[in-house]
Amino acid sequence: MSFSENASGSSPSAPEETIVEEVLGCFDVYARFRRARDSILNPVRFSPRDEQRAYDDLQRAISRLRTVRRQLDRTRPVRGPS
Repeated sequence: MSFSENASGSSPSAPEETIVEEVLGCFDVYARFRRARDSILNPVRFSPRDEQRAYDDLQRAISRLRTVRRQLDRTRPVRGPS
């Protein structure tokens, strides 16, 4: 789903929307780990293993999104010139 498709009023399919939400959630978790690692003021520290796990989760979520997009692209009718 591109921003322009969503902004134009067409809603994404439920599986795609769910996976996009998962990707965003995984990205938020990974970004928190990165901020904590890079911050000198943050008293909470995470292990490199925790950060790697968050990164791996993000990569898997992106992979699932790509797979769902390919599947949906194959099932959507091809539109001709308007």
